[in-house]
Amino acid sequence: MTSWTWEYDEWVPADEQLRESLCTLGNGYFATRGAFPECDADDIHYPGTYAAGVFNRLTSHVSGRDVENEDMVNLPNWLPLRVRRVDGENSTWFTPGTARIVEHSQTLRLDAGVLERRTRYEDPDGRLLLVRQTRLVSMENPHLAALRTELTAENWEGEVEVEAALDGTVTNSGVARYRDLDGQHLTALRTGAGNSGDVAWLTCSTTNSDIEIALAARYALPPGTQVEHADTEGRSVRRFHLDLRSGHSQVVDKIVALYTGHDRAIADPRDAAVEHARTAPAFDQLVADQRAAWRDLWRRAELDVPNKAGLILRLHLFQVLQTLSPHTAELDAGVPARGLHGEAYRGHIFWDELFVLRYLNLHFPEVSRALLTYRHRRLEHAVAAAEAIGLAGAMYPWQSGSDGREETQQLHLNPRSGRWLEDHSHLQRHVGSAIAYNVIKYYEASGDAHFHHTKGAEMLLQIARFWVRSATWDPELSRYRILGVMGPDEYHEAYPGAERPGLDDNAYTNITATWVITRALELLRNLPAPRRAELALHTGFDAEEEEHWEEVSRNLHIPFHSGVISQFDGYGELQELDWDGYRAKYGDIRRLDRILEAEGDTVDRYQASKQADVLMLGYLFSPSELAELFARLGYTFDDALWGRTVEYYLRRTSHGSTLSGLVHGWVLARVRRTDAWTFVLEALRGDIADLQGGTTGEGIHLGAMAGTLDLVQSGLTGLETRPGGLALDPVPLPELSHYRFSLRYQGHWGVHIQASPGTLDIAVPASDRFPITITLPQDSFELAPGESRRVLLDD
Repeated sequence: MTSWTWEYDEWVPADEQLRESLCTLGNGYFATRGAFPECDADDIHYPGTYAAGVFNRLTSHVSGRDVENEDMVNLPNWLPLRVRRVDGENSTWFTPGTARIVEHSQTLRLDAGVLERRTRYEDPDGRLLLVRQTRLVSMENPHLAALRTELTAENWEGEVEVEAALDGTVTNSGVARYRDLDGQHLTALRTGAGNSGDVAWLTCSTTNSDIEIALAARYALPPGTQVEHADTEGRSVRRFHLDLRSGHSQVVDKIVALYTGHDRAIADPRDAAVEHARTAPAFDQLVADQRAAWRDLWRRAELDVPNKAGLILRLHLFQVLQTLSPHTAELDAGVPARGLHGEAYRGHIFWDELFVLRYLNLHFPEVSRALLTYRHRRLEHAVAAAEAIGLAGAMYPWQSGSDGREETQQLHLNPRSGRWLEDHSHLQRHVGSAIAYNVIKYYEASGDAHFHHTKGAEMLLQIARFWVRSATWDPELSRYRILGVMGPDEYHEAYPGAERPGLDDNAYTNITATWVITRALELLRNLPAPRRAELALHTGFDAEEEEHWEEVSRNLHIPFHSGVISQFDGYGELQELDWDGYRAKYGDIRRLDRILEAEGDTVDRYQASKQADVLMLGYLFSPSELAELFARLGYTFDDALWGRTVEYYLRRTSHGSTLSGLVHGWVLARVRRTDAWTFVLEALRGDIADLQGGTTGEGIHLGAMAGTLDLVQSGLTGLETRPGGLALDPVPLPELSHYRFSLRYQGHWGVHIQASPGTLDIAVPASDRFPITITLPQDSFELAPGESRRVLLDD
């Protein structure tokens, strides 16, 4: 590997789906997994293609119940291309199932956004065929993809048949535990050719959402090649025969256009796809355009960290940009938790944008704005959801999809026990606080006052109102309480033996609710009077309600036990788990919930957390912010309390989420630096080493990947965006002591920060913008555009 390539140099069938996820190519509009074009979906391969925002809803009968799920749809496969030797009845396909792979290598070129592959096949008669392929999904033009295949017969000569297709017979079957659910999302499949005959097309629609999907392919072939049209039901097929001479190569290019009924400025997806495929540049020009587009992206997203950690971070950034690029800013799409890389979580949008927008805000604010607009378009649904349970404000769903309804599954399968279980994770109301947090942080980074005073204010106000209306007064505590929710931990859904799901006074939920209400009050008081009047007229907000908000924001209950912050009320009364015993018995106990359920037990009975819950507070807020929040509520918060709390939950967390290592590494970098690297390394390796045991093959973990980028950008630097300036409070981490990056802050393009042991260099690019105030613990100064300064740091 180099600092700009991610490589595999052997054929390992058991690792293929992991590699397909990590070698996905995308452009923010659609993405295709890095599967072999000659292979159909099976237990080894899964050639999925997904477009942002294309969902479909199906009803399945499982465990004696009808359950409805909405999925991100696996679109028709544009990749298929396979080769066989023509030799009468002895014809053999050069595919992994019928020929032996003698040599294989695969290189993902991060700088150029192309995937290169080299495979040498040997057929049963000893004939060797070298297949070399280059693939791209265009970042220059979001509707185009291309595949070049170079065929070389190495120890023989003869005729081969090349079969290329657009395959609409695909299903959603990429996640084994979902296979009892209906995965047939495509219908009305048709095939044909453009008027000139040089472009093949395939169209279909989703069964329920009725989104039309169209693909068209143009093939560039050696001169004189005859093309046979061989369409079958649901597949557009072209066959051509090539003469191979030993040591000489023949090249086939396949250029594909993809459109859907969601696209703007088109009359018909099929016509648009056919025309675009017909007029698209030749393959070499597409590659040149791809390199130029990615060069621009890397310039805006500059992040330079040495050694292996730097390569992994660059791979993470590559995957983030393939899912959320400037093209995403034109779409009605959210942040799919598993990227556009697979079907895990059904392509749904959770709270992972909390980890993603922190990075995007400072590099691609137009993308952040679009992602927040996705949430604003669904505000009306969130208000209706709150009203449906007798509350007010906005109750955003834990899982979102095409519209604003709750998409969290009703049942989930435990693969260990084979049982379908009730799923109560829709009680994670804290997703609303994550959206509000992103609204505030986007504004602080971008200075986009128009969005903040309009769409942002509307979301923030209604989320705050939901928390106020959710709070109930407890006369015994003389405090407000938020009852019957779930926290980020996810293991705990209910109290042991309780008839109803839900937990009381989750500390993370209550603290973030306090923060949201407080920031909403600040915004209301700072809004221009005409805009405040408009909001009041639109929402019915008045002075009496404002007074009640103030009261709730100062009197929410935070539980404590044993000198630490309780994850929720009663957490300290749960049983202690025999951690050593379970590790000795099972080894990997990250998914402790599944282990215990398979034993007939429940994790609800134990002081055990899947991932950071209370400790998430240290990820979102600096120690001084936490102290202010606790003080507002009438509690004392200091380093000693936080240190005890970190130690307590560190011993009781199984890290069953890729986000857990990230948050623990972030927190420990400031609390117990000697152990921080262990968790940072786990966050870096989460997907490339598939630490969660087979989950990466179902799609990468986008939040964790973006979070590692922000760990360098904000965690190690202590970077906070503030009105008119940036605050920095660097922490030394020996394993990541050298790094540099640039960021975009309130119209300043390319503010440059470089860290080395003992020093921090900051440079502001020349422009007509205002000076930036830089605040450090030991100093504060202004940097005008065109100026730079080196700061000496205390060790």
